[in-house]
Amino acid sequence: MSHGMRSHAGMGAMSHNPVQVAAMGVGAVFALVGVLGFVPGITTHLGSITFAGHESGAMLLGAFQVSVLHNIVHLLFGIAGLAMARTWSGARMFLVAGGAIYLALWLYGLIVGHGSTANFVPVNTADNWLHLGLGVAMLALGTVLGGAGRTGADNRT
Repeated sequence: MSHGMRSHAGMGAMSHNPVQVAAMGVGAVFALVGVLGFVPGITTHLGSITFAGHESGAMLLGAFQVSVLHNIVHLLFGIAGLAMARTWSGARMFLVAGGAIYLALWLYGLIVGHGSTANFVPVNTADNWLHLGLGVAMLALGTVLGGAGRTGADNRT
């Protein structure tokens, strides 16, 4: 068997358990959203984007207020999810901790005034509802799929 055939066969034998697949999917979506936040047409009023703060007029999909910092955080969060999805424990941690972070962001968005200087992320009402949904969904994925335990495909910690 040639080296190329062994390499190809080894790649085909690799499989991921459900929590890893979920973390990969969530990470990929976050990375994509981070990029799309800079794409004219997908993000409206891109000319009025600011680095951070509630003054940013850029709206992802015309609904979600974004800033340069907001987009960078989405991109980095997505990359972290893709990297952490390499192991069962990393994937579970990404989903559970990420879900907790998004629930905290939801609470932050409810407490801080949208026009306040404390709204540096920035968040608006659409973001708040999205953060609630993301937090609940990520926690559910991490606990339900991660609670199933590891499969033989990935027993690394």
